[in-house]
Amino acid sequence: MSATAEFELPADVTTEGSECNKTSSMLKLNFGGHTWSVSFTSDGAKYQADSVTFSYNLSDKTTFPGAASNETLSLTVKPEINDVTEGTCYSCKSRDTIVSELVNQTLWNVLMQAFVVNGSKSEAITSCAADLPVTTVAPTTHTPTTGPAPTTPTPTLPTPTTGKYIIKPDENSTACLLANFGLRIGLKLGEKYQEMNLDPNPNKTAASGQCGVNSSDLVLVSDTMAITLTFTNDTKKFRLHALNITGKTSSGVAFSEVNTNLSLWEAAVGASYMCNKEQNYTITNQLTLFTFDLRVQPFGVKAGVFSTAEECQSDAESFLVPIAVGVALLVLILIVLMAYFIGRKRNMATGYESF
Repeated sequence: MSATAEFELPADVTTEGSECNKTSSMLKLNFGGHTWSVSFTSDGAKYQADSVTFSYNLSDKTTFPGAASNETLSLTVKPEINDVTEGTCYSCKSRDTIVSELVNQTLWNVLMQAFVVNGSKSEAITSCAADLPVTTVAPTTHTPTTGPAPTTPTPTLPTPTTGKYIIKPDENSTACLLANFGLRIGLKLGEKYQEMNLDPNPNKTAASGQCGVNSSDLVLVSDTMAITLTFTNDTKKFRLHALNITGKTSSGVAFSEVNTNLSLWEAAVGASYMCNKEQNYTITNQLTLFTFDLRVQPFGVKAGVFSTAEECQSDAESFLVPIAVGVALLVLILIVLMAYFIGRKRNMATGYESF
């Protein structure tokens, strides 16, 4: 039997074991018998995070009640924290989920400086790509004058219009999948970053899909992109399990991104999932998904209307846990979702055994 544990990085962490050198440094946070660390390297001009290592102790019965094992397990992943200018703080207010086989780690409202100059935190900021506003510049028009031609910046993208998508098994049936949301994607193509809105106008975007017992698909095809969202359920809860996006940018560059190991938009089967606030999700190293006024129900739709909604954390409650650390990490929240084995105890004359 397996179970899922979810917990936050507490406020009372220690930084014993952290290291600061000229070209490498490591922040190590210790809490409740577990450790979370991030290692950095610098070439003198820029620095980056090379790895995040999380070690968790299954003997912590408060966090892992009923765990059959008392092992301490560890995993290492590569975060997307690159090209941070030396002498600046790295800032990322957007959510960044680092997905691995057994553990998902979500960071947001991050502010840190791995290599501190003169013992004080820098006021200069290097922002992550997800936080940067996107402004495209119109081509320069050359006129027969002696001065340079003016350029006109294009305004940033407006908030996407909320689309309402209904999937039916056939024309004579009621809806089996409902989805309402505004959607934007952010693409990192080489050194360039571009965002695109999905136009939900039925004349611009065609919606199709299929509904199954344990898996349902919503397919949206416009003149700029094709999106397939795959939902799965384990009879108790459903979630967005896979996302596949292909298309072309406004400059004609083709792209294709896919992640088949997601665990987003989770709610009980027979309920709907709702998140009215703007959310962003790191799907791949190159793709970020932004949603607005989101509500989905891929299973258990009755009478063609949404069931009672389970709200996302941002709608229900927003809070931050401040942490002061030696390398100027101001705010870092860690959510860990972990599958672990549950052992049942059998009383015997000589003691007990777990299995």
